[in-house]
Amino acid sequence: MRYTTVATLLMVVAFAAACTRDKGPTPAEAFRAQLDDDWKFWMAQYPEIATAFGYPGQNARWTDYSPAAIERRDTYLKKSLMRAGSIDPGALPAADQLNYTLYKDLLQTAVDGLQFHNDALPIRGVTARNLMMPVNQMDGVQQDIPRVIASMPAATREDFENIIARLLASGPLVDQTITLMEKGLAAGMTPPAITLRDLPGQAQGQIVADPMQSPLLDAFRKMPSGIPETDAAAIRGRAVQAYEQSVKPAFTRFHEFLTTKYLPACRQTVGADALSDGSALYAYNVRWHTTTALTPKEIHEIGLAEVKRIRGEMDKVIAGSGFRGSYAEFVQFLRTDPQFYFTDAASLLTGYRDIAKRADPELARLFGRLPQNQYGVKAVPDAIAPSQTTAYYDPGALVVGRPGTMFANTYKLDARPKWEMEALTLHESVPGHHLQISIAQELQGLPEFRKNSSYTAFVEGWGVYSESLGDEMGFYTNPYSKFGQLTYEMWRAVRLVVDTGLHSMGWTRDQAIQFFSANAAKTEQDIIVEVDRYIVWPGQALGYKMGQLKIRDLRASSSRELGTKFDLRKFHDLVLGEGAVPLDVLERRVQAWVSEVKAR
Repeated sequence: MRYTTVATLLMVVAFAAACTRDKGPTPAEAFRAQLDDDWKFWMAQYPEIATAFGYPGQNARWTDYSPAAIERRDTYLKKSLMRAGSIDPGALPAADQLNYTLYKDLLQTAVDGLQFHNDALPIRGVTARNLMMPVNQMDGVQQDIPRVIASMPAATREDFENIIARLLASGPLVDQTITLMEKGLAAGMTPPAITLRDLPGQAQGQIVADPMQSPLLDAFRKMPSGIPETDAAAIRGRAVQAYEQSVKPAFTRFHEFLTTKYLPACRQTVGADALSDGSALYAYNVRWHTTTALTPKEIHEIGLAEVKRIRGEMDKVIAGSGFRGSYAEFVQFLRTDPQFYFTDAASLLTGYRDIAKRADPELARLFGRLPQNQYGVKAVPDAIAPSQTTAYYDPGALVVGRPGTMFANTYKLDARPKWEMEALTLHESVPGHHLQISIAQELQGLPEFRKNSSYTAFVEGWGVYSESLGDEMGFYTNPYSKFGQLTYEMWRAVRLVVDTGLHSMGWTRDQAIQFFSANAAKTEQDIIVEVDRYIVWPGQALGYKMGQLKIRDLRASSSRELGTKFDLRKFHDLVLGEGAVPLDVLERRVQAWVSEVKAR
């Protein structure tokens, strides 16, 4: 009897297990499996992104931009959206509800972008690369190759073999890029010619007589002591050979193509609306970068209102400074007086580093959570400095021991005033980009796409909001630095007006430059670089001010509703506690937090 009972129980268990198998994976299991499958696919398809994120095994390759590879990615993206659509979101656990909503939106947005020739990668970044226009003065193979090589690990023999493999593969990558640019020419899809004036110089900057003087071979100049010198010499020799055989000829071909074929044929118009389907492309970019449903006209009006408001604040600072003269005279004073400028690049970099280190100890008063990863300040590489902005941040990756880096532009020191440095440092390092991005990377329990997504309105909105925290951190103690902070806020308000004007209202480049010059104290070099940036990245610049306004308004409304219960550290931790999210998602999170605190 005993054995019969045991046998019966075993049969019941087996039957139950079989039934479970027949039902297949649960919605949660299916969703997590898709996230895992997709992440592996995209990291293999975009090895440069894998290197940036510290994802292993992809450091010897570049993205394949052959027609077959592009078609394969497009097909996978569409199937991935269909796969996500087959999952019932209502059956997912609460922890995955937001993950699903955000991921499906990323997939849908990427699929929508295919009609505009965008690359298929469903990860929010600064811009979506348009495969008909894969190169401009801000972005492209001439910047990708040196930037990625510089970010690669260089500690083991395998690391150096990976760098050599990428040096050897640089030639095919450049040639694929030229093929894409030729397709763009044939279709009338090019960046405006006026914005590309520095592009040949960027390509030429990668061509040197002595390979060991190339920044691409920096890692080989002083190799780790763990590699015997005889082996190091052999590896170094192979790197030199790779440069001579692949890199140098490739950039020589690229330079010739740019000067003889591409630039002479590029369009003379500047607005996105001058392109085929350009108005639709711009509307898509506006939604993507702002995560709102606002129209270009509505954003333009918000910009004009902000310009007026900030100008009033500037006038107060001028009056309080004791300066006797008009706004225009004060701006001219700031732009030209030698006291506001360094005379050597080393001093400028030291100035930025000093500001960053003064900011570090102030963070604990404003944040309960701080990242583990560190950061530093370096100069923008010489080859790209003339066309680059005043500074930018390059994220680190704690998983591979790479710190974050704020790059400061040392080109034309007479265009880099001291009074802008505090606001810019707070934006690019801490409490701005380094703090926000590093915290997101180190969050536990989130899928990888959540840790690494970069919604422009959130990320850049946080950066601009961080500039305003300088008052609470002990910065802007003199009227010039305070005016600098307001200049940077004005700069972002001007963007709303200029970007929408250029791409949806028929503004000329000169009109945009004149409006910028009349309303912001930025130097002429900065203004021209900025306007040309807006021209080649339609809509991207809108995210900064729109995101800052939302975060600022959420702080104000939370403080007003909670009164003495409002805790600024907890507010900041809440804002950063789920990584980058669309603005409407952020608003719902803050509202839920306010309700919870009030209930307690």
